[in-house]
Amino acid sequence: MSRRLRLLAAAAVAIAAAVLAAVWAGGLAAGPDLSGAIPVARPPRIHPDYSGTVIPPNIAPLNFVVRENGRRFFVRIRSESGPPIEIAASTPQVRIPGDRWRALLEANAGKSLCFDVYAEEDGPWRQYGSVTNTIARDPIDSHLVCRLIRPLYSEYRNMAVHQRDLTDFRESVVLDGKSLEGGCVNCHSFAANRPDPMLIGVRSAKYGQSTLLAGGDHVEKITAKFGFTAWHPTGRVVAYSINESVEFFHAVGRAMRDVIDLDAGLAYYLVEARTTRMVPRASDDQRLESHPTWSPDGRYLYYSSAPNPWKDGKAKPPEGYENLRYDLMRIRYDLEADRWGDPETVLSSRKTGLSILLPRISPDGRFLLFCMCPHGSFPAFCPQSDLYLMDLGTGLHRRLDINSDASESWHSWSSNGRWIAFSSKRGSDPFTRCYLSFVAETGKVHKPFVLPQRDPESCDSFLRTFSVPELVAGPISVPGEALSRTARLPSE
Repeated sequence: MSRRLRLLAAAAVAIAAAVLAAVWAGGLAAGPDLSGAIPVARPPRIHPDYSGTVIPPNIAPLNFVVRENGRRFFVRIRSESGPPIEIAASTPQVRIPGDRWRALLEANAGKSLCFDVYAEEDGPWRQYGSVTNTIARDPIDSHLVCRLIRPLYSEYRNMAVHQRDLTDFRESVVLDGKSLEGGCVNCHSFAANRPDPMLIGVRSAKYGQSTLLAGGDHVEKITAKFGFTAWHPTGRVVAYSINESVEFFHAVGRAMRDVIDLDAGLAYYLVEARTTRMVPRASDDQRLESHPTWSPDGRYLYYSSAPNPWKDGKAKPPEGYENLRYDLMRIRYDLEADRWGDPETVLSSRKTGLSILLPRISPDGRFLLFCMCPHGSFPAFCPQSDLYLMDLGTGLHRRLDINSDASESWHSWSSNGRWIAFSSKRGSDPFTRCYLSFVAETGKVHKPFVLPQRDPESCDSFLRTFSVPELVAGPISVPGEALSRTARLPSE
């Protein structure tokens, strides 16, 4: 047989297999005889754990692995309306066809979604109890932007900011540090969950430190390197921290490394005037100020603040570091007059006994989501870091049930306030993974689920960390080449 004929034959076999798989997944082929299946009085073990949670009606398929013995598996995915999805496989990996998944979710918003799992191994089929989730009526923002980074200790390389379409598995690079001679790209931020305008911080040995401002087709290089960054909801002002940080290592304990601010203060950038100024009473050497965020009405800037134990230059970390805790503060701002008020304490670390970090306010202004950990300002390195929710109407706060015994940090809200994304090291330390949780109108935060992947086993094998996941309402359209080309321009 000629090489051409062999290739045509192989292609025909592949197409036939794909057609059969599609027909089977669509539920059009006759499935196995399950009439004699033996009931198992528990749900199956599946990984990732997509069970007992609330999922968006526009989320990508929740592909999973059945962690039960078997040489054949059968899964039926069903809800109240529409035909079920039926999948048969000779391996425990379950990949759900996207078109039928989307149709099933759209037809059943607000209803239950069940996975019926069967397994067979040298005997009758076993029928496990149904895995049940709820399909929310509220969609999640279509895209997630995060930084992918290796968990390095002393240098940065192979860093990139990626965007992922949450409705499917499409992913693209926003800016790769390789285009900057291995530089660091981070501190991406957006105004009110809009993909445009956008800021990305750049740090490169060759091209220096700067911040890229992208809006429409225009990309501009700002000489100043912004730290933790927060857009005013109008998009006219950007508040950011200026941090002099140092990393060090612990000899004992669960946390091997840590980060401390030797100095930190707040500044702000007036976008139209292209002017940078310091925030009065939040930028002197008496205190360390960081992690700014705006209230949705733009009238207050919330931030974390601690006494500066290094202001006299005599003390250096890590001496006394375990006692350094941050308060939650806010300061009033008049945009039209460009005038700041006096700092106010929202929640004191003396009251909580913990350091209060990374405040983020829901778009409706009702709830404030934040981290607390025993000390310091970098919760991603602290195993005891947990997420808390404050009702801004009453001032009461509580530790969320969604926490694990590993670090939770880097959280963001969806534009409708019904979803949060956050980083967690649960089951993957030292790597962080992105988790999503539904937030009801009452403030109840439901069981989180890990970001779905085309290959469900990649949750365990992916050797990079998901850092600073930000939910945005659409794709970033500015090309990565335009960003990197601007970053390489000489600083003025």
